[in-house]
Amino acid sequence: MSAISPIAASLHVAAGGAVGAVLRYQLGRGMTHWLGPQVVTAFPWATLAVNVIGSLAMGLVAGWLARHGGADGENVRLFAAVGLLGGFTTFSAFSLELMVLIERGQPATALGYALVSVLAGLTALYIGLIVMRLTTA
Repeated sequence: MSAISPIAASLHVAAGGAVGAVLRYQLGRGMTHWLGPQVVTAFPWATLAVNVIGSLAMGLVAGWLARHGGADGENVRLFAAVGLLGGFTTFSAFSLELMVLIERGQPATALGYALVSVLAGLTALYIGLIVMRLTTA
């Protein structure tokens, strides 16, 4: 297998990311149309759907790559796993990394990773909100 050039790799990621971002947007629009604005503002159904669908898709892609990756495996990984699913949801990558830790027999590390990821992410978001509220006041 020949190595993919950094430019070609970046183009694979960019193309997949564009598709994933549009799919995420359209899924959100579709759920708002289907469930109604009141329902989707009361609970983040679209985000939950994106995270679950993205995690399922990441499992399918990772499983396919493990069995059939072959010569084009890196192109598929860059387009589908990094680009498309990265643009659709980064939760899918988080889910994959967490499962890899669990399957490696590192449940304590997996739990720590999950807790730190969620708590640090929420904390960072809250700090960003505070900073912006202070600078716009």
